[in-house]
Amino acid sequence: MNAPSIRELREAIVQALPIETSTYGGTPDKKTVYVPPSHVKALRLECNLVIGARGVGKTFWSAALRSDIIRDVLGRSIPDLSKVRFHTGFGERSETNAYPDSDVFGNLLSKGYEAYHVWRAVMARWLAGLAGQEIPIASWDQTVEWVSSHPEDLARLFERVDAELGDKGAYGLIVFDALDRSSTEWRTMDSIIRDLLRMILFLKRFPRLHGKVFLREDQFAGRPITDFPDASKLLATRVDLTWGANDLHGLLWQYLCNADQAGSELRKFFEDAALQKLTYTSDIWTIPEVAKRDGAIQRRLFSGLAGDWMGNDRRRGVPYVWSVSHLADGRGLTSPRSFLAAIRAAADYSSTRYPEYALALHYESIKRGVQTASEIRVSELSEDYPWVRSLMRPLRGLTVPCQFEAVSDRWQTDPGNTATLSSERLPPEHHELGWPGLRRDLESLGLFESMKDGRVNMPDLYRVGFGLGRRGGVKPIPRS
Repeated sequence: MNAPSIRELREAIVQALPIETSTYGGTPDKKTVYVPPSHVKALRLECNLVIGARGVGKTFWSAALRSDIIRDVLGRSIPDLSKVRFHTGFGERSETNAYPDSDVFGNLLSKGYEAYHVWRAVMARWLAGLAGQEIPIASWDQTVEWVSSHPEDLARLFERVDAELGDKGAYGLIVFDALDRSSTEWRTMDSIIRDLLRMILFLKRFPRLHGKVFLREDQFAGRPITDFPDASKLLATRVDLTWGANDLHGLLWQYLCNADQAGSELRKFFEDAALQKLTYTSDIWTIPEVAKRDGAIQRRLFSGLAGDWMGNDRRRGVPYVWSVSHLADGRGLTSPRSFLAAIRAAADYSSTRYPEYALALHYESIKRGVQTASEIRVSELSEDYPWVRSLMRPLRGLTVPCQFEAVSDRWQTDPGNTATLSSERLPPEHHELGWPGLRRDLESLGLFESMKDGRVNMPDLYRVGFGLGRRGGVKPIPRS
């Protein structure tokens, strides 16, 4: 096969990378399943607590574990996953028979039931289904009441299912995700999550039953959700979902080499540039392990697409590094969703604005990709935290880094944008502390970062989308 042309490479990249990488709780394509070494521990049955920011894979892995096909694929490196009976205990999608949504949950709590008993009711329905045992399920009130008044029957149900799974050489796994949807109040959500973790701890008595809880960072760090006896046993299993530069570039090539329409061109490019052979098993092309870890190979691959410099010389930076670092949040973390969106946009923009360029990705198009990824990230963040837009709107046009007084002055002179923060869904936790409290909340989300001299900075990932400036940086998105 002849080497693909630059035009073919650009078209192949655009076709291979999805416009929307979120599955919204739906089952992902097994070809896109890529497990960074640091995520293997998070997927093991003994890991009960998984923490991560938006876009790092919490819902992706929750949905992937639901799929029998994907669990079989994952079972090659984590054998127990191929022997799992899976159940969703809470998630992004509505499954009223499996778990109560926020309205039903709130109604149960208003009737005096503890969140702990609600979670026991969720467990009871799951286990009763596995055991073929009938319990009251006409409404969640009935199930919670049965759990509360029949503790011995429930205990025997746990023991029975655990024994039956052991006889079959199988395991039960119940997964909880999207718990920010469980309540619109921080204190109530804290109580719900704390009692869930108590329930997961209880499961440890049964070797064949496992629970896994996915939480956002702000639902975990500094919150009173582990102030109960033996919580340390859960904390010892905690894994933080993060993506290093090697992980992101490995994921990129997993997508590119498994493209449906243009994969042959990209696979040809990969093998020629990496000097490594791909393997094909169960309809999935897999990049060699060395290409997942070796920065030199990955840099050579990306240089083949984007060149050695972000301009005419080394002063502008290296595309392999630049493409990741300029998508990092205030804590230096880059999400795969932002990275893939930026690369797709860069290929698309190169086709339209730089069709005669000698490489697939023009360096100015990579900057444009950061703008696109920033727009997406800002939109996602505003879904989770609607109050962020209210705080960012007055800052449009401000140049960072700057003294915090420049930020607070804009908030002060535009009170209409900040007056209703306390009434927002899951409002800023430290709103009552005034401007310093809001700064603290924005820093915890990675929007703000404090510099050594006390000034406030904002990473390009958010700065560009919210319309702030920085001397010499990627230009903010123009106001529409």
